[in-house]
Amino acid sequence: MKHAFIAAAALVVPSLAFAQQIPAAPQATVDRVVKESFTKLPEGWAARLAQDETMQVCSQTRNQPSAAQADAIVARETKTVVFPADGVLLGDWKEGAKVAQNGRGGQFSDPPGTVSGGNCYACHQMDLKEVSYGTLGPSLTNYGADRKYAAEDAKAAYAKVYNAQAAFACSSMPRFGHNGVLTEKQIKDVVAYLFDPNSPVNTPAK
Repeated sequence: MKHAFIAAAALVVPSLAFAQQIPAAPQATVDRVVKESFTKLPEGWAARLAQDETMQVCSQTRNQPSAAQADAIVARETKTVVFPADGVLLGDWKEGAKVAQNGRGGQFSDPPGTVSGGNCYACHQMDLKEVSYGTLGPSLTNYGADRKYAAEDAKAAYAKVYNAQAAFACSSMPRFGHNGVLTEKQIKDVVAYLFDPNSPVNTPAK
């Protein structure tokens, strides 16, 4: 058994070294393959395949930008954040709960006019009574309570939901407001879900 294990390891190590030596494909080739892989796109979808400057940097660095690149991304994306003209950041937390649970919208199978959701539970724990949630992002339970419902933190949360790249360069979180996935009202409702004292996000599970 020992000799068999050594022999197997000897076969694996060279293959790993060979894999590491494979050069990266030219960017032009990658762009062409991506473009040719998506045909018969629904109206308005073609633009979704065109990376902006931030997406290009994140792709090229495998989401590990240098400090200078990260600073440039945050500065550039911060300029895109649009706060509500009425100055009100919190909407209806009950509606925000629906947005957080809704994973529809923006898919090939969705009929035109489908209202998009935030699908927040795919990555975050929020209401402690909800047992189905992802862990790609941090837990958001007691989010508002932990921050003493501070207005500046609510504003920061609004900005992050609107454009996560304004808070953290190459974030995995979608740019919901910047890309028009969520409306201003929906973002307000999500922020209320995080910051309203009556929201189950901020109340202990019973």
